[in-house]
Amino acid sequence: MENSDEYKILTKIDYPKDLRALPVEKLPEVCDELRRDIIKELSVNPGHLASSLGVVELTVALHYVFNTPYDRIVWDVGHQAYGHKILTGRRERFCTNRKLHGLKPFPHPDESEYDTFCCGHASNSISAGLGMAVAAKLQGEKRKVVAVIGDGSMSGGLAFEGINNTASTPNDMLIVLNDNHMSIDNSVGGMRKYLLQLTTNSTYNTLRYKISSKLMAWGLLNDKRRKGLIRFNNSIKSVLTRQQNIFEGMDIRYFGPMDGHDVVELVRVLGIIKNMKGPKILHIITKKGKGYAPAEKNATIWHAPGKFNFESGERICVCDEKTQPPRFQDVFGITLLELAKKNPKIVGVTPAMPTGCSMNIMMKEMRGRVFDVGIAEGHAVTFSGGMAKDGLLPFCNIYSSFMQRAYDNIIHDVALMRLNMVLCLDRAGLVGEDGPTHHGVFDLAFLRPIPNLTISSPMNEPELRNLMYTAQLPNKGTFVIRYPRGRGSVTDWKCEFEEIPVGKGRKLRDGSDVAVLSLGPIGVEVSKAIELVESRAGQPEWPHVSVAHYDMRFLKPLDEDILLEVCAKFKHVITVEDGVKKGGLGSAVAEFMTEAANPVDVHCIGIEDNFIEHGSVSELYALTGLSAEDIAQTIVSVMDNRTISVVPAHKNA
Repeated sequence: MENSDEYKILTKIDYPKDLRALPVEKLPEVCDELRRDIIKELSVNPGHLASSLGVVELTVALHYVFNTPYDRIVWDVGHQAYGHKILTGRRERFCTNRKLHGLKPFPHPDESEYDTFCCGHASNSISAGLGMAVAAKLQGEKRKVVAVIGDGSMSGGLAFEGINNTASTPNDMLIVLNDNHMSIDNSVGGMRKYLLQLTTNSTYNTLRYKISSKLMAWGLLNDKRRKGLIRFNNSIKSVLTRQQNIFEGMDIRYFGPMDGHDVVELVRVLGIIKNMKGPKILHIITKKGKGYAPAEKNATIWHAPGKFNFESGERICVCDEKTQPPRFQDVFGITLLELAKKNPKIVGVTPAMPTGCSMNIMMKEMRGRVFDVGIAEGHAVTFSGGMAKDGLLPFCNIYSSFMQRAYDNIIHDVALMRLNMVLCLDRAGLVGEDGPTHHGVFDLAFLRPIPNLTISSPMNEPELRNLMYTAQLPNKGTFVIRYPRGRGSVTDWKCEFEEIPVGKGRKLRDGSDVAVLSLGPIGVEVSKAIELVESRAGQPEWPHVSVAHYDMRFLKPLDEDILLEVCAKFKHVITVEDGVKKGGLGSAVAEFMTEAANPVDVHCIGIEDNFIEHGSVSELYALTGLSAEDIAQTIVSVMDNRTISVVPAHKNA
């Protein structure tokens, strides 16, 4: 951040204690400088912009009123927390946010004592906060706990489970509901409509505010008779709105809705309610992208806009869209629409990601056949299962790491009944700067043990189209297709549809010394690696090696014909996958070789038994041994039965 006159106050705030030393009338200036700093930094170092802009005032108010880090602020959906990072000792390092070895993309206790919990995924703040509040009470601590939920997270089932338990467990937690009517796309569902009705009922809000202010001024809301007063207050609302507040119906005190961009008023209200006994909810209304006109106009695009011109708001395209291969997600979206036009049984399901997974392409033409269910991955799978049970063919698209939340639903509500549906796992493999909460590296391992699943992964865009076409043909059962984030490798991708035999891979090139078996898009790196081996043959440390390459296509069922061919021809087999080694392709091949009693040396390349940090995909490939350079060295090393002395610098980092 520049140390210029535009940051007169912010440069003097290293930690929240410095913020709390300021007079309250200075806080609007702090918010202006903080918002400007976030915008300028993200214009050159891309990240999640609109969400953090929407909670600038809330962030400042929370750290001003509460004694952090002793008091706990539990963020929900960590892409809201950039302002929080800047105010908690990380201002000078914020330029490293999301970069390799830099600040983590989401709050994490390993990075700062101000980060109370991991929050890369949504809807966990209330449950985690309740746990902290109970821990404080049982251990005699006086700390306050605030759970900040919003940006669509209230549509997640875990949030409702947490609220239900909060209502019945002794605690003094404060839940701040950041209501911006958005997640990444516009939020959907009954909860959105309900919150909007609460927001717009001015008669009730005006009268309720006056009554609550009087009761607080008289000290009656902390009286032992408070539940009776709360219910009396609830009855006023019921008369005026003909409905009961769901939170107050559970005896959780409700305050609001109020303007979430009035930092002085937020400080005043938080100061009043923070010492109240029992659970409470403060409902604030915010605007995603607040303070930056382009982001306010189109919060979906500006959720994570990439690089942009700070002054003009023009987004900077780093590639020529016409000459580059398409993004896998766009191939999915275009192909889904093509298939849906031919097959009336096809429907689309997504948990709050129609733009992210490009299902919005089908949604524009066939709105009645695409369902955005909100941030509710488990429900998305079971809802799809219900439609499949009665004759429809759902394409349920969920990011790989988010699918972890629907594991039981896949087993109990889909696989057990052999339902005909397609589970599309976008963002599979290493996804880059979003880091360990978002890397889709566990899907192959956790899905492979489940009966009745077909598990596939396309190496490129035409393969994705053909797998989608194959999956929607009659009687294919539960068909999993996993594919990566970002662009593929084929520019001329819009091929005619062709059925791929289930469980059949393909030989990409023949060889006589080593066989490499790859699954999915990591096969592109394998092809590059083989070219390196061939081009360096004869150089010191690089013997001549003839390498065969097989694209397995399917993890389940495995192509046993390929495996038998490999067993008969090679002594050395290398498996390559962009997922964890334990339980994935390498494990499956090794199990086959053991059961077949074939004396073949199987060397597995994949993610080791640890979480992988954030960085660009190319950096992470190098870090994990999945780069073409590393694969090439492994091929020669395995064949030559030695360790290549040429070691990339990152191995010693």
